[in-house]
Amino acid sequence: MREKTERIVREWGDACDAEISIAVLGGAWKPSILSLLGEHEVLRFGELSRLLDEPTARVLTRQLRELEDDGLITREVYRQVPPKVEYRLSDLGLGSMPLIDALTAWGGQYAATQRSALDAAAPSASHTTPA
Repeated sequence: MREKTERIVREWGDACDAEISIAVLGGAWKPSILSLLGEHEVLRFGELSRLLDEPTARVLTRQLRELEDDGLITREVYRQVPPKVEYRLSDLGLGSMPLIDALTAWGGQYAATQRSALDAAAPSASHTTPA
């Protein structure tokens, strides 16, 4: 477990369980990484990078390390040339999938609602006056 996660788990009360979830799952690419591993079961670094639309190697490496340190994914290194590393969900990571799926569904609904509101608020081309 990451030091930050351990501190949060030890110090925050039960009333903050949702915040603990966000502390562990929140990050630039963490929900997407978990979702992709749930879908594909096993992925290598380059595959993850391409599927995520090319985040920087530094950011992706950091997110993967944090997920591994927090026990949500496992990393298997094969001793060969060139080295081969595979990532997959751990049991804890598999347990997070209903939450990731719910976040995905809610995000899609939220985006659709907001797009509708933006479209309704945008002036239409037929109502604009010439300059």
